[in-house]
Amino acid sequence: MALVRVLIVDDQELFREAASAVVRESDGFVLVGSVATGEESIPAARQLRADLVLMDISLPGIDGFESTRRLRALGAAPVVVLLSTHDEGEFGNDVQDCGAAAYLAKSAFGPDTLASAWAGSA
Repeated sequence: MALVRVLIVDDQELFREAASAVVRESDGFVLVGSVATGEESIPAARQLRADLVLMDISLPGIDGFESTRRLRALGAAPVVVLLSTHDEGEFGNDVQDCGAAAYLAKSAFGPDTLASAWAGSA
């Protein structure tokens, strides 16, 4: 069974570290990288051949919605799961409209929610 290659995109270093630990502890997933901005996510996803991108919504520069749109436009686009500290309802239809596979609250992020989000996108 091939491991799911995960890229984390979040401007908060502490969350990147916490999310990295979750990915490392989750069976079937491997962390291939992490970046702090949406702009960095596009070349990183290509270069690292990410299968799954965990994307913060509130990023400096281009936000997570626009970054997701750009990633989804790539050939062999990765699956994108959006993360935020805000309730999903605050974003209206933006989560679905940008092409994200799922939304997860950062407070609920863990191995089980990671596996569920991936299974739901396949």
